[in-house]
Amino acid sequence: MARPCFSEKGRVEVEINKVAQVGAGYMGGGIAQSLANAGFQVRLADVDADATRKAHERLLAEAEQFQAQGLFPPGSTDRIRENLHVAPSIEEAVADVDFVEEAVPEVPGIKRDVLARVEAAARPGTIIGTNTSTIPVHVLAEGLKDPSRFLTVHWSNPAPFIPGVEIVAGEQTDPSVIPVVERMLARAGRRSAQVADVPGFVLNRLQYVLLNEAMAIVEEGVADATAVDTIVTSTFGFRLPFFGPFAIADMAGLDVYADSFKTLEQAFGERLAAPKVLTDLVAQGRFGVKSGSGFLELDPEKRDALIAYRNKAYSAMNDLLRELGPSPLADGS
Repeated sequence: MARPCFSEKGRVEVEINKVAQVGAGYMGGGIAQSLANAGFQVRLADVDADATRKAHERLLAEAEQFQAQGLFPPGSTDRIRENLHVAPSIEEAVADVDFVEEAVPEVPGIKRDVLARVEAAARPGTIIGTNTSTIPVHVLAEGLKDPSRFLTVHWSNPAPFIPGVEIVAGEQTDPSVIPVVERMLARAGRRSAQVADVPGFVLNRLQYVLLNEAMAIVEEGVADATAVDTIVTSTFGFRLPFFGPFAIADMAGLDVYADSFKTLEQAFGERLAAPKVLTDLVAQGRFGVKSGSGFLELDPEKRDALIAYRNKAYSAMNDLLRELGPSPLADGS
């Protein structure tokens, strides 16, 4: 069985095949389920053996349900059953694996204690990841003897169905660990992106800002929660599966955004003033797709292909939503 090990220069040289999932709750269990379904050998461990056993039973039952619903491909339940194993303890789970993913409660002290146990029991060279949503790597690495093999590998909820994973390296993380983790995630059908080690990273910094502003809108009486959700899901949120905020702005026109920020700044002050990166681009005549450059650089042929893809994607999204029908929240209750 191939294992990640460190060369004389300390670089990770081989691949991840055996994984330990420490923390078998909703997030940790979903991660374990996803990796087992992708063919990794996964050892599952929770607070005690009984909790781990119950989590294992739940994950197999869920897999059967997902497969019956067509959410998992045929054969997934058998594959997960074959690859997902119960470990009697955290120490036994991590003793001989290539990678450990920790997903215990989002409390620094609890995570540090668990990570110290993991490091003490794992063999040298094992890569250790944490599924923290907001806590910087350097905060959790404080109790580790060898932070060079530690990083954040942040999956999203629900783990079996959300493809994006944030990778966050700390100042002391060996850079050669990153591509090994990236290949593991790609094998599991995930799309990963490396971001800087700051609180909230990218996902939750954006998500919490949106939620905070949405709550302010409701508190101010501009709209109720149902109206806000409807507007988000049927307008800019409708675009987000296909394009990020920079691509969306480029297609709309950066000059339009700069002018709109002026109105927002007059109403809400400096916090909604146009960022300098935007005004600088507009001053240079870089308005986005219509001028050929903005945040992105596009030649005419690629611009035409982008617009065609955008129109096709949005039409397909409308078709999908009609096929799925309204969500249980559609009536606002």
